[in-house]
Amino acid sequence: DPQQIELATASKRKLRRFIVIDEVVDKLYGSKVREYFEENNVQHKILALPTTEETKSMDLVLNILHEVQSFSLDRRTEPIIAIGGGVCLDIVGLAASLYRRRTPYIRVPTTLLSYVDASVGAKNGVNFLQCKNKLGGYTPPVASFLDRSFIQSIPRRHISNGLGEILKMALMKHKGLFDLLKNHGKYLLDTKFQSCNSFAHHGDAALQTTRIAIETMLEELAPNLWEDDLDRLVDFGHLISPELEMRVLPSLMHGEAVNIDMAFMTYVAHARGLLDAGEKEQILQCMRGLELPVWHSGCSWALIQRALRERLKHSGGQPRMPLPTGLGVADIFNDTSEEILQRAYELWVKD
Repeated sequence: DPQQIELATASKRKLRRFIVIDEVVDKLYGSKVREYFEENNVQHKILALPTTEETKSMDLVLNILHEVQSFSLDRRTEPIIAIGGGVCLDIVGLAASLYRRRTPYIRVPTTLLSYVDASVGAKNGVNFLQCKNKLGGYTPPVASFLDRSFIQSIPRRHISNGLGEILKMALMKHKGLFDLLKNHGKYLLDTKFQSCNSFAHHGDAALQTTRIAIETMLEELAPNLWEDDLDRLVDFGHLISPELEMRVLPSLMHGEAVNIDMAFMTYVAHARGLLDAGEKEQILQCMRGLELPVWHSGCSWALIQRALRERLKHSGGQPRMPLPTGLGVADIFNDTSEEILQRAYELWVKD
């Protein structure tokens, strides 16, 4: 906004920024962040915090808000900057939405999962009473700054974790993205999503994959940013996974739990006759190629039943179950019988 830029640059007050950074990211990149602000003569406060699913709570939000109050920022011209994975972006987003009712904030994702998922959309939140993201709101950031070079420092398992959310969009909306993952999955894991000119036969698979994943996510979220319509394809993989993820913390990462949910739902789609055996196997082979788990002993039949009952409570009394109807196409179903679910579960466990 040119008017805001003029206001910021015309002010005689020194530029000031409050930054919340994940403590692991701070160890890797904190010195570069500090150097950047110092070189640009920006007065800054950097708060390094442990941002994990176990610490994702209102306590951490209040901790941030105490520091924000001490820093005394101007909520019109001094956005809070969040640098970290999805948990960090969620926590800071909620803190910013609460401070003076709404303070602008900027997302800087540093993991593959947050790059393609948490960086997009308006939602923020924290866990509450052992329930995932039970407290939160809808406050979009003023900007998301995307830089894939952060991803080169994260462990291979975290790359795989992010690939789970990319696969979700591929299965729901984009056959071309599914083919990219199927054909280049190992290469993306090996190169950690860095663009490598020396591997020309792969094209720029990293750029294509992330771009398509984000574009398809935006297409799905933008018309329904506040979730007025509860029929959402992006909920694929998120019917059972919240219950499973919180139940087995910290053994599963978010994208891994989502993939286990998607694997089971692939069997449900097959049991309903929406996918043939070849399509089901292609999906499972792709998941394994991305080094994602396709089953977990903690995902019992009782847990699935409990998760689906919980689903009914916050989805208007309907399951609103997104299921693939082919590779890259999907629909939402409210008529999946208990018998089909149980048959799918038995075959899934057997396989």
